[in-house]
Amino acid sequence: MKKKILVVEDEPHISKLVKFILEKNGFEVMQAFVGQEGIEMAKREKPGLIVLDVMMPNMDGFEVAKILTAAKETKDIPIIMLSSAAQFKDKMKGIDSGAIDYITKPFDKDELVAKVKEYIQ
Repeated sequence: MKKKILVVEDEPHISKLVKFILEKNGFEVMQAFVGQEGIEMAKREKPGLIVLDVMMPNMDGFEVAKILTAAKETKDIPIIMLSSAAQFKDKMKGIDSGAIDYITKPFDKDELVAKVKEYIQ
């Protein structure tokens, strides 16, 4: 059985690229394009890992991560932040929000796959 990954990314071309890379490596990938949709999908589908963009409309990835890590049904799902915000303070904010790792855009596909394989449940 394939491990499920939820990608929450508002930019369709990046979401499509991440989905393609992960599916090529044997994962089942679900997509959400805004934070609230990602939260609802995570609670319903119980993915083994979430790849979460930081800069999204309405609710940023930091807020989404805080909500997911506070909810009993999603608190144990590992979150990898994926963002163009590459400063140390951004990375620390991501970790403080509940993410287990932080990858900066543009990302290396091999790094993404390696981190997903390391953390997926």
